[in-house]
Amino acid sequence: MSAIQQARTTTLTLQRAQTDAILALLNLNNPVEPTTTGKQASGAKNTLPTGPPVWKILVLDQQTKDVLATVLRVQDIRDVGVTLHVQLHSTRPPLPDVPAVYFVAPTLANIRRIAEDLQKSLYESFHLNFVEPLPRALLEELASSSAQDGTGELISQLLDQYLSFIAPSPSLFSLLPPPPAQPSGSKPEVPVVPRSTYSILNSPSSTDQQVEEEIERVASGLFSAVVTMGHVPYIRAPRGNAAEMIAKRLDTKIRDTLLTASRSTSSSSNLFAQDSTGLSNLQRPLLLILDRNVDLVSVLSHGWTYQALVSDCLDMKLNRVIVTSKDQPKKEYDLDSNDFFWQRNAANPFPQVAEEIDSELNKYKQDAAEITRSTGVSNVNDISQLDLSTNAAHLKTAITQLPELTARKATLDTHMNIASALLENIKSRGMDELFSLEEAISKQSVASILETLRAPRADGAFTAIDKLRLVLVFYLSSPDNAISREDINELEKELKAAGADVSAFDYVRRTREISRMTISTSAVSGSQTPNLGSVAGQGGELFKGFSALGNRLAGRLEGGALENLISGVKNFLPTNKLLPVTRLVEALMDSSSASNQSLQETDEYIFLDPRALRHIHAGLPGAAGSSGTTKGRRMAFAEGIVFMVGGAGYVEYGNLEEWANRTGKRVTYGGTDIVDPGGFIQTLRDLGRTTA
Repeated sequence: MSAIQQARTTTLTLQRAQTDAILALLNLNNPVEPTTTGKQASGAKNTLPTGPPVWKILVLDQQTKDVLATVLRVQDIRDVGVTLHVQLHSTRPPLPDVPAVYFVAPTLANIRRIAEDLQKSLYESFHLNFVEPLPRALLEELASSSAQDGTGELISQLLDQYLSFIAPSPSLFSLLPPPPAQPSGSKPEVPVVPRSTYSILNSPSSTDQQVEEEIERVASGLFSAVVTMGHVPYIRAPRGNAAEMIAKRLDTKIRDTLLTASRSTSSSSNLFAQDSTGLSNLQRPLLLILDRNVDLVSVLSHGWTYQALVSDCLDMKLNRVIVTSKDQPKKEYDLDSNDFFWQRNAANPFPQVAEEIDSELNKYKQDAAEITRSTGVSNVNDISQLDLSTNAAHLKTAITQLPELTARKATLDTHMNIASALLENIKSRGMDELFSLEEAISKQSVASILETLRAPRADGAFTAIDKLRLVLVFYLSSPDNAISREDINELEKELKAAGADVSAFDYVRRTREISRMTISTSAVSGSQTPNLGSVAGQGGELFKGFSALGNRLAGRLEGGALENLISGVKNFLPTNKLLPVTRLVEALMDSSSASNQSLQETDEYIFLDPRALRHIHAGLPGAAGSSGTTKGRRMAFAEGIVFMVGGAGYVEYGNLEEWANRTGKRVTYGGTDIVDPGGFIQTLRDLGRTTA
């Protein structure tokens, strides 16, 4: 029985289900008990072994290290008895009296290294866990090696774990990248960076075999996420692109799994055990698989939420943010599930985040002042100097509260530093101006865009990439044939003068001309004037967040004077609109609230129910194999999974999350990878050069 089956409960988020499954795996695939601690602001649960932990070593490869990075800290794995974690392809001394848990990808290089470890009897016992199913050929390779060396008795467990995805947030996930290819004769330490899914599926230089392998890889990774969530979904996808191919491949994988489970008497073979009752049909989620080309605007536009700005302006990978500035050394910060401030504010507009930092700092100061008042010291850091004979009671109180206060202060310091770095980027790059333009992009004309590109700025010109992104957002948001060839030439001329590589523009333009890739103009029309400095009933309250943050940062950071930096930042708040993907999700999950245009579009999507007999779909409108000329099957869903083939983005994620919170739906959003705007521009540029 896999760790997933033992750890899963019906109310878990995908991130929590993955965390519990990994902890059970580390506990030698024995269940763990959840324990809630009141001091955790995020409301997360700790997990502890049901009995005394077995002390062990953990062996990882780079892929599984990334899986653990977003959900567990070193202390978490120590709690389940892991005293040491090491890389599979590193030089490791023998520990013959210690069991080893291997958690690795099923690759030939890994199998051969495991066989070497077995042959050397490095550990007392081997508990082998593969992040996704081990192919039969590799299983036979391992069996042959262990039989030849007589080391089979050292293998205590060999299990497939369906965990080949990364969950940086409770409702956000991406697939693991493929194992890096190794050049002939190279060592594992010299990987070749793999191409992105979007590049493989959209490049004319990709072979049929490469496309087929990528479709299979994505379907397998998405299957892992579905298994971890525990329910068999209803699958919808648009016709005629990679999303349809992946949907059908996933449908086959789930069907085969259900068929195998129905023929087996062992409960361990049923990966969807909790979904086996009739009542579960009422709880089954929707899985919507979409191609990235359904909306490129959201991954190119300038966001205004905290997480979108961090992704755009700073270097963020696996929840680790790297902040670089001219006057200070590079700093790294981890934004994990225990970061209460990130959990509460990641999806909020940045002005609101600034106000929250100020509010939390005031709370911290009040709590720290209360401790210093009760103990009689002048500073929280002086508590260790108290006279134990006269202040025993106060000291006990202070010692109890001090760890939580210290952790809270460290978290707030982290976000103050990140916020200051964002403010510098906002000012120097004019992010507020770009955001306001793109929020009202349907009101722009070629003349106004050209004027923006040419106009001087007090803080310096917009960067070449930011100008390119603005032009792409404008072009993709305009109706077909609304921009003349002469206007396009003029825009390209201005971009080249700014130093931008227009290969990305060429690629998007050619692709749109071929496929009429466009978003609905209804999504970007109507009243879209940004709220400047106020919201209904609030006046200019949120602007105080910027001012207060500036005052505090100016006092803390060398060089100070961030008031001047903030004073030029406009206090925009995002308009309340649904992006294209959110509109499609609304049409499929809550059709009564959706527009007719969205319903007409989604009615044509294929409909797959892996639990139904294949012939049942034949006559259903919108089903695979049917003509799809009439309205598709409309259903209501409380829970949904949205998967973007070609990359997910934080602007789209935030918009979807906002809709879900407003309507009471549960939506998990994911993609083949999580892309930042700058990285996606590079992908488009490379495709443009390839197809030129």
